Amino acid sequence: MRIFVTGGAGFIGSALVRHLIGNTDHEVLNFDKLTYAGTLTSLSLVASSPRYRFKQGDVCDERAVAAAIEEFQPDVVTHLAAESHVDRSIDGPGAFIQTNIVGTYTMLAAALDYWRKLPADRRQAFRFHHISTDEVFGSLGETGYFTETTPYDPRSPYSASKAGSDHLVSAWGHTYGLPVLITNCSNNYGPYHFPEKLIPLMIVKALAGEPLPVYGNGTNVRDWLYVEDHVRALQCVFEKGAVGQTYNVGGNSERRNLDVVTTVCAILDRLNPRDDGQSYAGQITYVADRPGHDQRYAIDATKIGNELGWKPAESFESGIEKTVAWYLGNREWWTGVLARDQAAKRRGLGA
Repeated sequence: MRIFVTGGAGFIGSALVRHLIGNTDHEVLNFDKLTYAGTLTSLSLVASSPRYRFKQGDVCDERAVAAAIEEFQPDVVTHLAAESHVDRSIDGPGAFIQTNIVGTYTMLAAALDYWRKLPADRRQAFRFHHISTDEVFGSLGETGYFTETTPYDPRSPYSASKAGSDHLVSAWGHTYGLPVLITNCSNNYGPYHFPEKLIPLMIVKALAGEPLPVYGNGTNVRDWLYVEDHVRALQCVFEKGAVGQTYNVGGNSERRNLDVVTTVCAILDRLNPRDDGQSYAGQITYVADRPGHDQRYAIDATKIGNELGWKPAESFESGIEKTVAWYLGNREWWTGVLARDQAAKRRGLGA
């Protein structure tokens, strides 16, 4: 198939592109604006493939989107392009409204126009797959899990913008008959992760000898999903998922933020000991919490497992070991990213 990937130079998008080129026969067009989080070096492993091409463009640019879709003639649109960092959404929500809501509308309008002109067999096979987050469901207490029927209750500008985009996709399916799919995933981690997010931030700050900032008391809980497991799930959904359905994708790996940080420190202690023989955990520092910080996320991924046969291959222990080792072995990638955009700067403190 021909897969049109928006945001394919971002963290999850580039992992999907690498997976599709490396493990399938699909052709891929990567449509990406190359914002601060878009990094073409994340795609160096597949850049020379005859089944891969790149087009720089903005999902809010109606003409550029329509022209790229018309030229590539995709069988599937996988829409990952989004502003994604909660802290940045607190400081500047406008960009999140524009990219995540207006951009998704623009993609839907262009895809609908394209889909209506396809011959019947291709129209039947076409899919618009929207990739979203578990953050749209709000915050859980100490028990319970998010399912596909959990009511939406977004708490940050980021999650509100993603909730809005989810509703637009669903509406285009119901109102216009566009064959849509939605996936909501838990926190991803793995290679090529932009170092403003928790795990890569802790790794690069630890190696720099800097304080490791843990928000609040570190008890906020997330369900961690190795990015390569996630992109296998995405392939399952757009190849085999039922039109109009939502699928939750989680890693079955709930951890407190503080425990994630101490695990990273313990792995670094083994793989790259400090010169003074002390543990990197001594660099942990507690800092002011993020406003409106959701306490707990946890995904029930039963549906995608039962209906599509997907399950995560990595435990948190195996995935985090691979992740830390990758950052140790690929310093040239993340040092360039850090220098470009002050990725490690604290954001999201609000007023």
